Amino acid sequence: LNSNTTDFTNPSTFILLGIPGLETAHVWISIPFCTVYIIAILGNFTILFTVKTESSLHGPMYCFLCMLAVTDLVISTSIVPKMLAIYWFNSREIDFSACLTQLYFIHCFSVMESGIFVAMAFDRYVAICYPLRHSTILTNSVIGLAVMLRSGLLALPFPLLIRQWPYCRTNIIPQQYCAHIAVVKLACADTRASSYYGLFVVFCVIGLDVFFIALSYTQILRAIFSLPTKDVRIKTFGTCISHLCAILAFYIPSLFFSLMYRFGQNVPLHFHVLIANVYLLMPPMLNPIIYGVRTKQIRDRLHRLFTHKGT
Repeated sequence: LNSNTTDFTNPSTFILLGIPGLETAHVWISIPFCTVYIIAILGNFTILFTVKTESSLHGPMYCFLCMLAVTDLVISTSIVPKMLAIYWFNSREIDFSACLTQLYFIHCFSVMESGIFVAMAFDRYVAICYPLRHSTILTNSVIGLAVMLRSGLLALPFPLLIRQWPYCRTNIIPQQYCAHIAVVKLACADTRASSYYGLFVVFCVIGLDVFFIALSYTQILRAIFSLPTKDVRIKTFGTCISHLCAILAFYIPSLFFSLMYRFGQNVPLHFHVLIANVYLLMPPMLNPIIYGVRTKQIRDRLHRLFTHKGT
């Protein structure tokens, strides 16, 4: 019995189906995803380049913005190239280790993105409530390191647990990338440890992070309403708008996807798969647009860059 189980423990490859039921439309579906990826790559590299070359943007907020851009680049690059290979070349096989690596990167950097939003909320709170102590309280390196460590450690049990399970049913994943739940469902063992840990991470990340962000914004709003004039209030709140938009773009699809995955049994499979992609690929595209449009320093720097090139 033991030898049989060990034979199955690690299948050499998994087969990624793409979007089950929509195989004939794969080439057409690839067009919006390819476009989203190109915008995400260009947008995030533009943010990184702008912050690096503009010395006035070397504060804590822009350090977190650069971390966000790198995180978005990693998430989208972990998913899209393989996804396009499935769409364009029918390249569906993925090595077991490659699958676990992809799964780790997706979950690690999604947790990191959430952590960066908490760090940004804390930055806004300190900047508005304790402006004179902003530079002494916020040392970006310590907060950045804490965010990275937390995400790296929280995501580590995902592939480690999956590696333990025997796989004797099928190696077909009805998706375009190796998501944690999708791979766990293929195991023929009691996988409750994986499922409970997944729920724990969702609670930790979505629950606690949203709580801390809400707490920061409660304090921020109290500080804003105590400001003397309406103009000052609007101007101060304006510094938070882009952060709030980015938070909504990240957490709302994330919450919707988590609920749908657990309770949407009657939802067609292809809709599940499309939502899973939208939830992971929209923030990397939207974040640089939100920050590029809303942040005056970034807008000015880009404007100077292009007008200088034009002359």
